[in-house]
Amino acid sequence: MSTPPHSPKAGGMPIALGVMAGAIGGAAFGEATAGFFVGLAIGVVVAIVIWRRDRR
Repeated sequence: MSTPPHSPKAGGMPIALGVMAGAIGGAAFGEATAGFFVGLAIGVVVAIVIWRRDRR
Protein backbone atom coordinates (compact mmCIF):
# COMPACT_ATOMS: atom_id res chain seq x y z
CA MET A 1 0.00 0.00 0.00
CA SER A 2 1.19 3.49 -0.71
CA THR A 3 1.09 6.16 1.94
CA PRO A 4 -1.09 9.21 1.36
CA PRO A 5 0.76 12.40 0.39
CA HIS A 6 1.88 14.53 3.29
CA SER A 7 1.12 18.23 3.24
CA PRO A 8 3.19 20.14 5.82
CA LYS A 9 1.56 22.60 8.18
CA ALA A 10 2.40 26.29 8.02
CA GLY A 11 4.23 27.73 11.00
CA GLY A 12 4.53 31.34 9.86
CA MET A 13 1.05 32.37 10.91
CA PRO A 14 1.69 32.00 14.68
CA ILE A 15 4.83 34.11 14.32
CA ALA A 16 2.99 36.89 12.47
CA LEU A 17 0.03 36.84 14.85
CA GLY A 18 2.32 36.78 17.88
CA VAL A 19 4.25 39.80 16.63
CA MET A 20 1.10 41.78 15.88
CA ALA A 21 -0.66 40.85 19.12
CA GLY A 22 2.49 41.50 21.15
CA ALA A 23 3.04 44.93 19.61
CA ILE A 24 -0.59 45.93 20.12
CA GLY A 25 -0.66 44.57 23.66
CA GLY A 26 2.66 46.20 24.46
CA ALA A 27 1.49 49.53 23.05
CA ALA A 28 -1.49 49.39 25.39
CA PHE A 29 1.00 49.34 28.29
CA GLY A 30 3.38 51.85 26.72
CA GLU A 31 5.98 49.20 25.82
CA ALA A 32 5.42 48.33 22.15
CA THR A 33 8.96 47.07 21.60
CA ALA A 34 8.89 44.75 24.60
CA GLY A 35 5.49 43.44 23.50
CA PHE A 36 6.86 42.91 19.99
CA PHE A 37 9.69 40.74 21.32
CA VAL A 38 7.46 38.79 23.70
CA GLY A 39 4.98 38.13 20.88
CA LEU A 40 7.81 37.12 18.57
CA ALA A 41 9.19 34.67 21.15
CA ILE A 42 5.77 33.11 21.75
CA GLY A 43 5.11 32.87 18.01
CA VAL A 44 8.46 31.19 17.37
CA VAL A 45 7.83 28.66 20.16
CA VAL A 46 4.40 27.83 18.72
CA ALA A 47 5.90 27.51 15.20
CA ILE A 48 8.59 25.14 16.49
CA VAL A 49 5.96 23.02 18.24
CA ILE A 50 3.95 22.84 14.99
CA TRP A 51 7.08 21.94 13.04
CA ARG A 52 8.08 19.21 15.52
CA ARG A 53 4.60 17.68 15.54
CA ASP A 54 4.45 17.79 11.75
CA ARG A 55 7.67 15.81 11.39
CA ARG A 56 6.12 12.70 12.95
